[in-house]
Amino acid sequence: MFFFNPYYLLFMAPALILTMLAQLYVNSAYSKWGRVPASSGISGAEAAARLARFAGVYNIEIQPVSGRLSDHYDPRSKVLRLSPSVYQGASVASLAVAAHELGHALQDKEAYAPLKLRSMLVPAVNFGSYLGWILIMLGLFLRLTNLAWLGVFVFSGGALFALVTLPVELNASRRAKALLTQAGLIRTAEEQRGVNAVLNAAALTYVAALFTAVLQLLYWASLVAGLGGRRR
Repeated sequence: MFFFNPYYLLFMAPALILTMLAQLYVNSAYSKWGRVPASSGISGAEAAARLARFAGVYNIEIQPVSGRLSDHYDPRSKVLRLSPSVYQGASVASLAVAAHELGHALQDKEAYAPLKLRSMLVPAVNFGSYLGWILIMLGLFLRLTNLAWLGVFVFSGGALFALVTLPVELNASRRAKALLTQAGLIRTAEEQRGVNAVLNAAALTYVAALFTAVLQLLYWASLVAGLGGRRR
């Protein structure tokens, strides 16, 4: 009952559908604009370096990282890591992704509060996602409502993390669009349309992640609430 519940699949179906659509949108946008060369003729790594100088960010390293769309900025080590197609590629999509990650570096430089909060939440969320599930299972199995609710509270950190992540990513994309235009790396209306398509598609994945986290939290809360109702 606790390890497989058909109700869970029914409950989470909207989130699963949205996640699949978001992933399809990302793959489609990235594939399309990954085939369109940027008029500037520079790679994502070169674009990130130029944008860093343009924005006055001088303390970061730009490194390649394996994987597809594995691009990220590590605020602890001040390293911007770009996937091979972005690091080496000179497409509109490559520049969009590189600029987005540089947007995170700029957030870090300016001590952007949501980014600092997200970084602080990482250890607690990683631990809480496991501990919360265990507490919920024990509470349901032993019919200890308070223990189960404690698990829901601990598990809620994942939803909080997703909620904090959304404005961080949207802000990084806004910075990326502005930087690419201001630095002259995006020069035509078509390129701007491509940048918008890639970054908007990426934003949808974070919306889907938040929706999924909230539905998961509501699912577990509904089970625990049902337990409390049966006890009464």
